[in-house]
Amino acid sequence: MNFGFNEQQNAIRESVARFSADVLAPGYRQRDREGNIERAVIQQMGEMGLLGGELPEEFGGSGLDCVTAGIIIEEISRGDFNVGYIPLLTSLNGQIIAQHAQPELAREWLAEITAGRKVVCIALTEPSGGSDAASLRLKAERRGDVYVLNGEKTSISMADQADVAVVFARTGTQESRANGISAFLVPMNSKGISTTRFEDAGQRAIGRGSIFFDNVEVPASHRLGDEGKGFKQVMQGFDYSRALIGLQCLALAQQSLDETWQWLTERQAFGQPLAAFQGLTHPLAEFQTFVQAARLQCYYALWLKDNGMPHNPEAAMNKWWGPKLAYDTINQCLLAHGHTGYGEDLPFAQRLRDVLGLQIGDGTAQIMKNIIAREYVPK
Repeated sequence: MNFGFNEQQNAIRESVARFSADVLAPGYRQRDREGNIERAVIQQMGEMGLLGGELPEEFGGSGLDCVTAGIIIEEISRGDFNVGYIPLLTSLNGQIIAQHAQPELAREWLAEITAGRKVVCIALTEPSGGSDAASLRLKAERRGDVYVLNGEKTSISMADQADVAVVFARTGTQESRANGISAFLVPMNSKGISTTRFEDAGQRAIGRGSIFFDNVEVPASHRLGDEGKGFKQVMQGFDYSRALIGLQCLALAQQSLDETWQWLTERQAFGQPLAAFQGLTHPLAEFQTFVQAARLQCYYALWLKDNGMPHNPEAAMNKWWGPKLAYDTINQCLLAHGHTGYGEDLPFAQRLRDVLGLQIGDGTAQIMKNIIAREYVPK
């Protein structure tokens, strides 16, 4: 077993780390205040090959492995957690589009998405169901060469910033649940689409909102996968994104730890540096251990995917543990900074708000634990 990154991966890590520190980190607070991610930054990531690099070259990728995609997201998220959502959405949706869209359609859109000229989101959740994703009601009715979509998606990240969406809609009866769901690639400028944005505690640069479909016509050629089988075919991509989400959150945890270890050596109390007090160092040592273990778990899941091996329970472990551990770690780092940590001059409060959202979105801890339990309960 090899626990190290190869020469190419280390070179990519160093390059992305510089970009993240120099370009992303200084704008973290500003993006939160303005509620958007600048297109210039997204295009710069595209030019650097940081978006969908694991996709085949014919679709705008570089043929990188999934472990390397994890490295990229981890380093970007150290500088700005929210900007890290762009390569995450590109990787998740990019693989869905590459595998299930008609080749010409996939090449058309993925060339723009991987270049950073277009942004893609995924529209699954509805007002009537979050964790019960197969209960969705948005209707797609076939009328000749088009499907007509009517209904609402809600709690959609990048809803009002995306150019195109992977949309799950019901083409069968309500009783057929997952067996009656199809997926579509829908341009967000299509006639009949409107969006709203929520006022959230965190992830404001990403933005979360509803998408309304009012007689939206989508060409049948934009269907992803087989009719009625889109849910089962496309949902497999979430195993990949869950490992990436773990790294996205843990990046903020590690960044907070790095800053706090340094703080303990610089701040003096009772004639000694704070690092001399075990009441401060021992909790951090515990979280350092947990974070390192969780990171290895995430990379293990990505390694399994690269080697064509099942990684469903491992991905679920990444998704429930990563966001929770990141929140708890950042909270401890905030406390270690005392009254200065509680203020908005330091980034800990915003980091807490940002990672909290992923204890809810993209699969709750309870659902992830159900997935894990199904694997380990004797058959």
